[in-house]
Amino acid sequence: MTNAQVNRTGMRGFDGEFTDLPQYIRVITDRIWEGRRIGDINRYYGDPCIVETPLGVSTRVNEVIAGTEATLKMFPDRRLLAEDIIVSGDDQHGYLSSHRIISPMTHTGGGSFGPATGKKIHARTIADCVCKDNRIVHEWLVRDHAAIAYAIGSTPNALAARWLAERGGWSKPVASDAPDGYQSHISESEFATQYAATIEGFAGHQRVAAGVIEIYDQAVHQIAPGEAHHYGRAELNSFWQSLFAAFAVEHFTVEHLAEDVSTDRGTRLALRWRAQSKHVASGTSGQRFGDATGRSVEIMGINHVEIADGKILREWVLIDEVALWMQVL
Repeated sequence: MTNAQVNRTGMRGFDGEFTDLPQYIRVITDRIWEGRRIGDINRYYGDPCIVETPLGVSTRVNEVIAGTEATLKMFPDRRLLAEDIIVSGDDQHGYLSSHRIISPMTHTGGGSFGPATGKKIHARTIADCVCKDNRIVHEWLVRDHAAIAYAIGSTPNALAARWLAERGGWSKPVASDAPDGYQSHISESEFATQYAATIEGFAGHQRVAAGVIEIYDQAVHQIAPGEAHHYGRAELNSFWQSLFAAFAVEHFTVEHLAEDVSTDRGTRLALRWRAQSKHVASGTSGQRFGDATGRSVEIMGINHVEIADGKILREWVLIDEVALWMQVL
C-alpha cells in the first residue's frame, strides 16, 4: 500500500504526512515554489490538469512547469506567502482550497513584462484548486497583473497592448469542466448568500446602498486590483460602481461560494464569480476602461472577506485588469 492509501487523518487518498487540506496546500507550495523544487509539480499536479486564468487556459502539467520557470526567471526572489486558505468540499468528491497569496518580488529578469527594471513588487494571487488523491486536478487562478504593471512603471492598458501584439490578438478557449464527481460548493448560509447577492447587485448597476450599509463594517478595508486600498463604505462602494460603470453585464454567475469558520481565524468567505459583459460606457462614468467598443468582455473574479460581529471587516478583490484591457482593446 502507498502512503496515500493508508492516511488515517481523514484525508482519504492523500499522503499520510498531511493532516488537513490547509497543511497540504502550505507544504506543497513551500516545496515547489519556496523551495524551488519545480519537479515536484509532477508529483502534486494531475496530468491533464485544467488551469484557467482570465488570460487563458492550459491543460497539461508541463505548461504549469514552464509557466513557473518563466516566472522565476523574471522574479528569482519571488515569495509565495499564504495569507489564507478557505476550504470546502471533501476527500470523496474533491476538496477546494481558495488560497490567497501575497508575493513580494524583484523584477530582475527580462520576459513577458519587458526588460528587467529592478523594481520591487507586491502582488496578490488567489488560486482555487480542486484537490483529490494527493494532487491538484483543476485550478482557477487570478493574479493582480495591474499591481505588477504599476510597480514596473507601466499601466494595465499599456501592458495589455504589449501582450496583444505578442499574441497576435485576443483568444481564450472555453475551459473544460472540473473532473467527474466534483461539484462546486455554494454555501446556503444567510450571510454568504447576502454577500453574493450584494456583488451581483454591483455588477447589475444597482446602487445597493442599503446592502452596503447592512453587510460592511463602517471601517471596512478593501484591497482592490493594482494593490489599491480603500477605507470605509463610501470608498468601497465607489470602487464597485466604477468597475462596472463601463460594462453592461448580461450574465452573472456565482461559481463557488464557501464559508469557513475556525476558532483561530474567525469567519471568512470565498466567492468566485464571472460576469459576461459588453463594453458599452464611455465618458466620465466609464473612462476607467476607455471609450465604448461594444466588445464582449468576460470578468472573472475571486473575492475573500473576513467577518466579525456580523460585518465584513476586510475584502480582497482579485480581478485581472490587464485581461479586461486586452478584451477592450
